Amino acid sequence: METQNKMKTKKYYKTKKRSDYLWAYLMIAPTMIGLLIFYFWPIIQTIYYSFTEWGAFGTHEWIGTKNYSEMLSDPDLGKAFKNTLIYILLTVPIGVFLSIIVAVLLNQKIKGRSVYRTLYFLPVITMPAAIAMVWKWLYNTDFGLINYILSWFHLKGPSWITNPHIALYSVIIVAIWSGIGYNMVIFLSGLQGISKTYYEAAKIDGAGPVTTFFKITLPLLSPIIFFVTIMSLISAFQVFDLIFMMIPNTSVAIESTQSIVYLFYQHAFVLNDKGYAAAIAVVLLFIILIVTVIQMILQKKWVHYE
Repeated sequence: METQNKMKTKKYYKTKKRSDYLWAYLMIAPTMIGLLIFYFWPIIQTIYYSFTEWGAFGTHEWIGTKNYSEMLSDPDLGKAFKNTLIYILLTVPIGVFLSIIVAVLLNQKIKGRSVYRTLYFLPVITMPAAIAMVWKWLYNTDFGLINYILSWFHLKGPSWITNPHIALYSVIIVAIWSGIGYNMVIFLSGLQGISKTYYEAAKIDGAGPVTTFFKITLPLLSPIIFFVTIMSLISAFQVFDLIFMMIPNTSVAIESTQSIVYLFYQHAFVLNDKGYAAAIAVVLLFIILIVTVIQMILQKKWVHYE
């Protein structure tokens, strides 16, 4: 009798476990189906298309690695990689640093703190196209606000978005400004998760604000910094909208500002060279994967988890 009860109990828990698994799979099914349809399948298609050449009416034929071999001698791709690299090297470290500073300042008990937080976060909820158009007006050589203010001091403002030598840096300024608010919110959540006992102990030991920031805040905030850095890098590799909206396609500055994704857009939708565009997308995907893996390996040396 006891053996039969044990067998029934075991069968009951086995059936219940199977039922729980079934409901769990049913709950995540919509998300998994969406990922398969809208993410994984397009990735497979893009990889396949990167080995093809497209005709004028949507027809394509298999050409092997021809697109990838052409990339090695494409001067436009080399310039696009260089522009993207400059963009990344400036926007990511400066953007992360400024976001940390703003988050630390707005984590203090100051008057109007909520208003300042809202103002910094406003660019995040604003359409990138709207941001680009406003800054395009600010940068205007003849009637832009920036050059107008410079004229008060008898200074002649440059051609911010038409001069090939400074157009990219003008876009970088906008990117840093528009990204501070999003990163600030993430850093604020990390700062509020740091126990106040650390700061109280540091104050008893006579540590000043600067020492406290570098010895307590930054080490304990390092997991958040790591996350924000990865997300910022991925976003910087994919920059397109600001360049597309601020720099006209006919501008002399387009070659010195176009990114990898902008070049992908040109080949895919302007030149109708979808096979070559797919190859650019695949290369960019693997570059992002490699950079992310390297960061995951290096984070063990500087990220401190409590």
